[in-house]
Amino acid sequence: MQIGIIGLGRMGVNIGRRLISKGHAVVGYDRTPAVAAGLSGATAARDFKDLVAKLSPPRAVWVMLPAGQVTEDAITALGELLSAGDTVIDGGNSFYKDDIRRAKSLKQKHISYIDCGTSGGVWGLDRGYCMMIGGDKAAVDRLDPIFSALASGAGTIDKTPGRDGRDPRVTNGYMHAGPAGAGHFVKMVHNGIEYGLMQAYAEGFDILKGRNSDKLPEEERFDLDLADIAEVWRRGSVVASWLLDLTAIALAKKPDLSEFEGRVDDSGEGRWTVNAAIDEAVAAPVITAALYTRFRSRIDHSFGEKLLSAMRNEFGGHVESLATAHKAKDGRK
Repeated sequence: MQIGIIGLGRMGVNIGRRLISKGHAVVGYDRTPAVAAGLSGATAARDFKDLVAKLSPPRAVWVMLPAGQVTEDAITALGELLSAGDTVIDGGNSFYKDDIRRAKSLKQKHISYIDCGTSGGVWGLDRGYCMMIGGDKAAVDRLDPIFSALASGAGTIDKTPGRDGRDPRVTNGYMHAGPAGAGHFVKMVHNGIEYGLMQAYAEGFDILKGRNSDKLPEEERFDLDLADIAEVWRRGSVVASWLLDLTAIALAKKPDLSEFEGRVDDSGEGRWTVNAAIDEAVAAPVITAALYTRFRSRIDHSFGEKLLSAMRNEFGGHVESLATAHKAKDGRK
């Protein structure tokens, strides 16, 4: 199947590579021409118009840009270039209410809009992606070969009892969550939960590290090997998870996490999740506290916050955005 990809940052380029490896034809565009030219096996486009011209109807264009104005501008431009029957996919982390508005606007031109919450970070090329998809069923079904190729697959995870007769796509790592906006809404809450899980690991390892403090009675001090603790917890523990796997990787590389300052950014989804909880009058103290801790980390930094930065770097390639001269190398996700 043929697809265009706009934005070949950390995730966009790996989405392209994975699709090409699965036999799909990719036309890629990036604001840096050398990046698009460097995507082996893809056809590079000079601009949006050239990308659309290189695709055969009905076209599908995957937008993988940072949430906000740059994505808004890209989708507006595509709305002027695409034709009836074509589809725009926003695979970034857009706000779900923006998806609802964009879908309505494009529908007037008979262009389909799909919002695809995409989880997998920089590991997606090899592991595949978990995708939460919103949009019209017909458009989602037509592009199933694309989503199937990108998905993680069932892997070695045990089957869940009682799922007989349910959508088999879910077991393979992707789902049609509902109409426009539903995909990014589910991904938004996913990222809010991620905040809470990361915070729990960060606080726990901070407590473990602090056990060797000279403020404690000598017989109560333990010089604990945090890398080994992370590793043993991966082996049959009830707190095992991919986030713990990434924590173990970070601690094995450098146990003191000295390359991290501990300034933890938030990319928006945590705030949106807390706002949704307020709208629904749902108590979400863990996610809210985790978000506030990220705010506080920009003032003062603990070992736990260094670990949060390390986890973000491991799963998403996120570089600390410091108030000083060295900003993140590439903010695209």
